[in-house]
Amino acid sequence: MPDPGTTPPPLPSSAAPPPLPAAAPAGPGAPQDVPPLPGSFPLDTAKLPKAIRDEVEAPDPVAIDTSATELKDGLNRCPKCGATEIRQKPGSDVLVCLYCRHEWHGERVEEAFGFGEGIDQLKGTVVASGAQDIAADAASLMTFKCGGCGAEVAVNTENAMTARCHWCRHVFGVNEQIANGAVPDAVLPFHIKKDDAVARIRQFVDKRRMFALKAFKEQFTPENVVGVYLPYMIVDGNASADVAGQGEIQTRSYTVGTGDKKRTYYDADVYRVERHVDFTVDDLPLESSGERGNLDVNANTNNIINTILPFDTKNAVKWNASYLVGFTSEKRDRDVEHLRPRLEDQLLSIARSQVEGSVRRYGRGVRWEQERLEVHGTRWVSMYLPVWLYSYHQPGRNGGLLHYIAVNGRTGETMGSVPVQQWKLLLAALTAGTFIEALAIAFLVATT
Repeated sequence: MPDPGTTPPPLPSSAAPPPLPAAAPAGPGAPQDVPPLPGSFPLDTAKLPKAIRDEVEAPDPVAIDTSATELKDGLNRCPKCGATEIRQKPGSDVLVCLYCRHEWHGERVEEAFGFGEGIDQLKGTVVASGAQDIAADAASLMTFKCGGCGAEVAVNTENAMTARCHWCRHVFGVNEQIANGAVPDAVLPFHIKKDDAVARIRQFVDKRRMFALKAFKEQFTPENVVGVYLPYMIVDGNASADVAGQGEIQTRSYTVGTGDKKRTYYDADVYRVERHVDFTVDDLPLESSGERGNLDVNANTNNIINTILPFDTKNAVKWNASYLVGFTSEKRDRDVEHLRPRLEDQLLSIARSQVEGSVRRYGRGVRWEQERLEVHGTRWVSMYLPVWLYSYHQPGRNGGLLHYIAVNGRTGETMGSVPVQQWKLLLAALTAGTFIEALAIAFLVATT
């Protein structure tokens, strides 16, 4: 029996629970069983800042499916005999079966999906399926079940795009588009063969051998050149731009003073110059690898690769991993939004060049003070482009400098960076200066 002294007193009969709110709270941050339906919580975008309003009102990206469903199982079979020993025919865009020697041409991606059409009608952002955003948790290891013997075949897309079944020798390629950036929409096959690339690199270095670093000359082995497929975004764009500034037309020039105090002055009429231009871009290449996009000249010479442009991207074919046999590739690690600022910079540069012809009358030039770019629409396609690369690491401070010599895998255009001995350059400059000075003195003596 409880102790009367410890028993709590009974509640008064008039006590009642607090009243419930008249209506459940609603709005952002309120507890809800399900998220609100689209449009049930309207947002007045007119009250937002312009930059945020434009982002909110922008249409969602439209995707174009470029995946090869016929190659989803990883097997690229010969259409004639069904064998999987498929290779690129050197120097061409043709695939050849190593079993029956049947040859066929890959389908051009521009013709297959109409990427060359309607550029001036582009609105919003159109992204091909191979150029969609990379998933942070996407796996690099792909597993296939061999259709010949049933074995499991794994391909690590970090360093390879093809593999062979160790039981029945079937060849597999990663042709299914995965979210880790390893499989693009298209590939532009190599046309320049390795022997040709080696000869071009050797010729390039021989012209600069006199000033080259001794260690570089001793270690130079052009046969170590590597064929690499580099990831690019190929962009079509529909844009407008407005530029405004001041242009000057010289009216006269005159000199005052004598001797060291002589000065030349120029008079000019100054005009307000404004221009508007509507334009399109077709197949503008942007590096989609963070490593290759790093143009820090103190650490590497990646800018060399831009000097071997352009590539004939109109001839790119639908993605097929068989084109990568015998070559290496680098995986894309940049999405559309990462590359958009660089695209806008290049579009502004194109706009300036578009109006250049209309301002030639301003003989002293035009200084653009205001620029505005409006991008109406873009289309993004992920593509592998072929480059032969030779590299040399020059030791030094802060990790040294990585030199590249690059050969365009389609045209053979070659450019590179050769480490030089600074004292030889200085000596050559001094010798040239002394020679020119001697010629000038001889000329003065002869004329007097």
